[in-house]
Amino acid sequence: MVSVVQNVAIDCADAYGLARFWSSVTGSPLDPEAVPGSRETQVLLPEGPMLYFNQVPEAKTVKNRVHLCLRPETSRDPEVERLTGLGATLVNDLRNPDGSGWAVLADPEGNEFCVLRSESDRAATS
Repeated sequence: MVSVVQNVAIDCADAYGLARFWSSVTGSPLDPEAVPGSRETQVLLPEGPMLYFNQVPEAKTVKNRVHLCLRPETSRDPEVERLTGLGATLVNDLRNPDGSGWAVLADPEGNEFCVLRSESDRAATS
């Protein structure tokens, strides 16, 4: 007997607003029942668990112990630029001159996530 991961839960101050950000990041739709002011909502990913956003009263105060790692369909560096344009902030730049490494960003509520190299980036440096 095993358990299946249903969703990745993200506590936040504005469930609808943060879900809209992640919907733009992933290109996946919000739950059709989501409306501004919703205390909980989700982004419906085409594969794997859903991203579930739950409004909580307390603010984020420390580094995430669990975080999302994104592998863009395009190249890593243009994706980092796109995501900062959507409202993410660069937290730690761990990209190396040889093209390896990743970038640590934070969403608009400060939740960290990583942007890895794309498959084409990886192929170009191997």
